[in-house]
Amino acid sequence: MNEANSKNGFIVVDKEPGWTSHDVVARTRKKLNTRKVGHSGTLDPPATGVLILGVGRATRLLKYITDLPKRYTATMVLGTETTTLDAEGDITNVQDIHGTCLEDLQESSTRFMGEILQTPPMVSAVKVDGKRLYEIAREGREVERKPRLIQIYELSIEETSKKDVYRIHVACGSGTYIRSLVSDIAQDAGTIAHVGDLRRNSIGSFDESDANPIEELCVLSMVEGLRDYPQIVVGEQEASLIRVGKVFEKDYLDLQGLPEPWVFADHLGNLLAVYKQHKGGTIKPDVVIPSDN
Repeated sequence: MNEANSKNGFIVVDKEPGWTSHDVVARTRKKLNTRKVGHSGTLDPPATGVLILGVGRATRLLKYITDLPKRYTATMVLGTETTTLDAEGDITNVQDIHGTCLEDLQESSTRFMGEILQTPPMVSAVKVDGKRLYEIAREGREVERKPRLIQIYELSIEETSKKDVYRIHVACGSGTYIRSLVSDIAQDAGTIAHVGDLRRNSIGSFDESDANPIEELCVLSMVEGLRDYPQIVVGEQEASLIRVGKVFEKDYLDLQGLPEPWVFADHLGNLLAVYKQHKGGTIKPDVVIPSDN
């Protein structure tokens, strides 16, 4: 572990049910004795699974983790709708499912593949007029929400041992609400549903095998945390220029047609900067990490 220490790096947590993402951050701050901890994407309190934290200078890099695709597994409980679209909410509607079966759900799910528009649930952290939706929901109000474009890469539904409960597997892009997806698929099939349990199986290449309980924190280096992006190791001459934020001609560095963003490290494995495409065939730093890392 090079530049990673208890003050700079990434932590892959397997979140327990009942914890908010903020609870995990607060616990980590206490364990590491630092205020500079953040997370890459909220998991609802009843949800479990992969949650990636950034510590120290890695908090500036969390946006790249947030942008990675994610995988989830959830249960669809047919015939009941709740205020939160999951098992924690108050029941708002109960319906006879009218013989809805697995094939109906699978057929409906085909219409939710690829790029789709999704309306965020009222109980979510999305802001409307400067206020988070869950705060508005607590006031007993519902407001109009703008649908957002999301990406569904893979989607499958299977039976479980329980009547009217199905399991859904989803691979999706950033910003997808599984609660809304489950509700929308059920409505398309002519019924209603809420999420029973929800688990995030992976973020990018980080899956459950990489995740540890909150009491067993393991700090990864900043370079290791960005392993899903193209990584280029440079010599000391280029490293000294990158450290001061130099804008390069794209052809100057050996990018070999690799997609952005580009992660640059020195020969010791220390993160130097993350670069993105710039105007006129150049690339410029999106984030530069100070040399005393």
